[in-house]
Amino acid sequence: MDKSIRNRALSGTALALAASVVLTACGGEDGSSSDAKAEAAPGTKAVAVKDPLVATFDGGLYVLDGESLKLADTVELPGFNRLNPAGDNSHVIVSTDAGFRVLNAAEQAFTGIEYQGAKPGHVVRHAGKTVLFTDGTGEVHVFGPDDLKGGEKPQGRTYTSAEPHHGVAIELSNGELLSTLGTEEKRTGALVLDKNNREIKRNEQCPGVHGEAAAKGEAIGIGCEDGLLIYKDGKFTKVDAPDDYGRIGNQSGSDASPILLGDYKTDPEAELERPTRISLINTETGKLRLVDLGTSYSFRSLGRGPHGEALLLGTNGALHVIDPESGKVEKKIPVVDAWQEPLDWQQPRPTLFVRDHTAYVSEPGKRKLHAVDIEAGKKVTSVTLPKSTNELSGVVTGH
Repeated sequence: MDKSIRNRALSGTALALAASVVLTACGGEDGSSSDAKAEAAPGTKAVAVKDPLVATFDGGLYVLDGESLKLADTVELPGFNRLNPAGDNSHVIVSTDAGFRVLNAAEQAFTGIEYQGAKPGHVVRHAGKTVLFTDGTGEVHVFGPDDLKGGEKPQGRTYTSAEPHHGVAIELSNGELLSTLGTEEKRTGALVLDKNNREIKRNEQCPGVHGEAAAKGEAIGIGCEDGLLIYKDGKFTKVDAPDDYGRIGNQSGSDASPILLGDYKTDPEAELERPTRISLINTETGKLRLVDLGTSYSFRSLGRGPHGEALLLGTNGALHVIDPESGKVEKKIPVVDAWQEPLDWQQPRPTLFVRDHTAYVSEPGKRKLHAVDIEAGKKVTSVTLPKSTNELSGVVTGH
């Protein structure tokens, strides 16, 4: 999120989770869906969980079975917490007030591994490495997710930015480390370090740099307030937005496609802009296409399917399956009731998490979680949880 919003949100106590505003009904339950009450007593012995999912709620974390969506256990944890896959089949990174913590979702318990520091930010998985960026210190930590298995903190690569800022970093397959440039007041672009942390490239033509995604051929895109900056084969290329202010702040990539999916905003003065257009950026041609979906979305709405499909969860309650080459919406899958993005970014809203051929979608207003078969185009499982959830993630191996 933008630094000003992030700092304002983090400065107070954790906000109570409020249900998303339900506007109108959108579709009915699919005939093939099952809807069960999730029941698990806190503190019970860990049970076997297949492909764990983790969701935050006000007071802790729910760990669920990725196939049945049954609630396996509840892990108590106060405050506003964020989630990201660690990169293996067991662990999830939890961002807390004090820094990054590692949760063994398979065992439904925290490990002793922590990366302390104020304002833990982006977590990036790529080329077999996981990279943590701590905004309050500018520290970058790189490790192999397999090194988490022993329960000891990995002795991985580290780097510290010249100035703390809301940033992001990613390590490439050749050992190069791309990391953003900026201060608490201004973010300008990115630099690239060789495997010995020596700077080899720099580009400061990316105002307000935010977020990253990797496309086919290891093309790395980072968002700017006037387009997108691509780093590929040792070179930076700027893709200009068609508007003077055309902000791409959230992106989603796929190894199966050279095209990145991004959001797109054009009003720098808006308290909260609710765009209806998305951006599709071809990292091979440098072309940017805007597609109007006729529905708004949030920063938790973007994802990619197993074949590179662009996925977007709209406020109309539908999961849009988009051909990234043509921009055509191939499917609109009704999943949740229509909703409106809340003004405060920490407040819950329907959230999309994609793993393989399944899209998981939370519905805080109804305390529900749904599993969608992307290719079949329908919900296959639904569950009702004890409390409304906020963030949603799970274990993911590979990139």
